[in-house]
Amino acid sequence: MPLFTIQNEFRYEITRKIFEGGMGIVYEAEQHGARNFVKRVAIKIIRPNFASQKMFIENFVGEAKLVADLIHTNIVQTYHLGEANGVSFIAMELIRGVNLEQFTHQLVEKKRTLPKELAVFITSRVARGLAYAHNKTDKDGKPMGIVHRDVSFKNIMIAFEGDVKLTDFGIAKAKGFLTDQEGEVVAGKPDYMSPEQADFQITDKRSDIFSTGVVLSNLLIGRNIFKGATAEESRNRIMNQPIPDFRSLDSRIDDRLNDILHHCLARDLAHRYATADQLLTELEFYIYGSGYGPTNETLGKYIRELFGQEPVKSAPSRPHMKTIVLDASEHLKKTSS
Repeated sequence: MPLFTIQNEFRYEITRKIFEGGMGIVYEAEQHGARNFVKRVAIKIIRPNFASQKMFIENFVGEAKLVADLIHTNIVQTYHLGEANGVSFIAMELIRGVNLEQFTHQLVEKKRTLPKELAVFITSRVARGLAYAHNKTDKDGKPMGIVHRDVSFKNIMIAFEGDVKLTDFGIAKAKGFLTDQEGEVVAGKPDYMSPEQADFQITDKRSDIFSTGVVLSNLLIGRNIFKGATAEESRNRIMNQPIPDFRSLDSRIDDRLNDILHHCLARDLAHRYATADQLLTELEFYIYGSGYGPTNETLGKYIRELFGQEPVKSAPSRPHMKTIVLDASEHLKKTSS
């Protein structure tokens, strides 16, 4: 029995929009507490056109509950699930940085090639986050069976300090948390899906490993080999296109790295890495086996230089902020119109 119960209403003030996706919008906000306490957070809200649909609400709430106890340096942390004026929102860790899609666009813009070791390092941090999520158990010690199902460039963040963070468990599969129509409906980004995911089959954690292999190959050669002109073409390539010898696509890729890629992208599950832990071990041995290798600080220095130290515009001054506890619905109407 607790010694006392704390009852308190969180107050958030939205400062700017960070990202707008297919079903959700993410804002930067300030969380205010007692004695002038202020913490900067990210606020995720369902897009207005989905906010009245029961399944989306249930999965939005399910996502918040699922990731509440996923506390790991390579996963974006969730702080609070709230509701204001009928609008559900999730308060999350604010990442000062960019996602991999923005990161690679900047590489192209600056005519830079990502060093091979940094590509492997970024992927190894994704594998660390996945290994933790895949192995997560509930309060009774039973496996939760988490499968992310949406490992992709847009859902991998790099902070300007060099931390790599996996985010958006919105279509993740886990026991008892989210409404799942797997086998009937295909979910995820077509050019990052595993073959079994693209083929409407039931997935397990090995599906995320295939997607991680797509991320690694994309970082190394600068393009997604499975991306087609349409979602259907991408899914067809995922299921049928021969996996290339990556050494012929980039001379920096040696035998060992080529082998790692082929083990990630094996369509036969028996030949794919069985766990994210196995993939993590292979990747870390590749970059650290002969001595010193890249670190968060190495990556942080690289990304800060790439983006010119101050890539994010400063937030609007306080008079323009909106208080989510008071007028979240009004704010959404304005931004969606």
